[in-house]
Amino acid sequence: MAEVTAGSAEQRLRDLALLRRVRDRIDRDYARPLDVEALARGVHMSAGHLSREFRRAYGESPYSYLMTRRIERAMALLRRGDLTVTEVCFAVGCSSLGTFSTRFTELVGMPPSAYRRQASDATAGIPPCVAKQVTRPIRNREARVRGPHLA
Repeated sequence: MAEVTAGSAEQRLRDLALLRRVRDRIDRDYARPLDVEALARGVHMSAGHLSREFRRAYGESPYSYLMTRRIERAMALLRRGDLTVTEVCFAVGCSSLGTFSTRFTELVGMPPSAYRRQASDATAGIPPCVAKQVTRPIRNREARVRGPHLA
């Protein structure tokens, strides 16, 4: 029985390493077209297995994580104020302005156009690194915080 437990713990650690690779790829390539199937192929998992294990490890699906990264980057670009909402939408890898606006509003609590107007006033004089932290969207506020599952 100890061998089975040790084997499953080793497999879980291998899966966690692969999940970190997926998360790192999303962080790096968020502006490129990404889908769960392509991410899963990159780590030799099925899309269903990747989605289940990613949610188990990080508390959200790979798609939700990708959209959160895109919205965080969009917030930074909108705070700058030199790009239109449409330009920001495409710059962060979204192909639909409607989907972008809907997801932005869900995560941030206001439409991107309103955020752009408000953010330019609210963050005036604040260093960008501080503004990024205090304006970061918080996903799954209701979700309980869990540590990583190693076994």
